Amino acid sequence: MPQSRVCDFCGDDIEPGTGTMFVRTDGSTVHFCSAKCEKNADLGREPRDLEWTEDGSSEQGEQ
Repeated sequence: MPQSRVCDFCGDDIEPGTGTMFVRTDGSTVHFCSAKCEKNADLGREPRDLEWTEDGSSEQGEQ
């Protein structure tokens, strides 16, 4: 059975056969569910600052 993954940027589930796996030079892997997540990570944005991510939406309720 294929393994389900979680996006390392937004926290959404990634269906098997979709998404992007990026391997860094140190050997660690980062999984992205969409190009939107990949581009925001490349720009250095923090997931907690964006409302559409899991971390960002949980902090919105605390304010």
